[in-house]
Amino acid sequence: MTVARTLALPGGAGAWARLGFAPGAPLGDVAVAVGAPALELGIAGLAAERPDGLALVAAEDAPAGTGAHPNGATVIDHVVALTPDMDRTLAALAGAGLELRRERRAPARQAFFNLRTLVLELVEAPDRDGGLWGLTVVVEDLGAPGPLVGEPRDAVQPGRRIATVRRDAGLPVALAFMTPRPQRSEGS
Repeated sequence: MTVARTLALPGGAGAWARLGFAPGAPLGDVAVAVGAPALELGIAGLAAERPDGLALVAAEDAPAGTGAHPNGATVIDHVVALTPDMDRTLAALAGAGLELRRERRAPARQAFFNLRTLVLELVEAPDRDGGLWGLTVVVEDLGAPGPLVGEPRDAVQPGRRIATVRRDAGLPVALAFMTPRPQRSEGS
């Protein structure tokens, strides 16, 4: 079983703190480190590192503990990776032990992998280089991260809202904040 356990974030601690993060504090069961040269996801149970050049590396299988962030961030919802060749990257991820959860083709071809603590979302972008591109973090209040975040809008997932961080925030990766998944009623 593959489980996301660590996330290395590029950019200085000050840029992350301006968005309401406590740099270095875990997000859910994922240990987070800032100041990395590039976005890198550590996965316990990974059979092969850097499949198709994606920054996915082996990690110990230990929950990170708890962390508190001024913006109210609780967990990482998903990490987004881009690929110019979906079939090649899907084969490489399967060889690394990741199990494809689902795939969809509109508006772009996307594939989703459940890493237990977050989802890895793979997006086909034929005119872009492959690599980890960004992440979405869950917060209760989309206003909590502050003025560097755009206007909230309906997310693709029913019952959820999302707001993206503006470029002038100074982050070297894409970041969005999203409301939690709606609670399911008993029997649904």
